[in-house]
Amino acid sequence: MTTAKDIFESGISARLRPAGGAAVKPAQQPAGPFDVPTQTRKPTVGDALVTGLLVIYPAFAAVAAIIAGLFLTGAGSL
Repeated sequence: MTTAKDIFESGISARLRPAGGAAVKPAQQPAGPFDVPTQTRKPTVGDALVTGLLVIYPAFAAVAAIIAGLFLTGAGSL
């Protein structure tokens, strides 16, 4: 593992870019995990359906799990 001591002893120095220097443009750099990628196409009906399923399915699954738990514990016999 490289330590700070190894870096200083090697004599290699890192050079930083000046503050006013040309930075990499966002279009040249791929989007990171927390960056919003550029929109390459318009959303379709299929995208809306998938998004709806991703939102609605867990809600229905949670309600079904609660109801199943109530029946398994005997609360359904009221």
